[in-house]
Amino acid sequence: MSWLWAVILGLVLGLIAKAIIPGKQQIPLWLTVIFGMLGSLLGNWLATGIGVNDTKGIDWIRHAFQLGGAIVIVAIGDRLWTAMRGRKRQAT
Repeated sequence: MSWLWAVILGLVLGLIAKAIIPGKQQIPLWLTVIFGMLGSLLGNWLATGIGVNDTKGIDWIRHAFQLGGAIVIVAIGDRLWTAMRGRKRQAT
């Protein structure tokens, strides 16, 4: 059941990241979910590194790091996806 929560969290974080990043992103929904999941992992890793991953109540700082990680990964991933798709179109 934990994989289902990971997918849901990845979807939510990926969609929020796409809404925050200016412009239109070209990545498909399945890649948005994967990038959101990777952003969540990056945010958890950063929160653990500075010692704020487990606090009393809601872990707002950890969630902010997760969203920040998703924003970074979606932005970089969108650029890479667009560059790869552009090369494929030029090659054909």
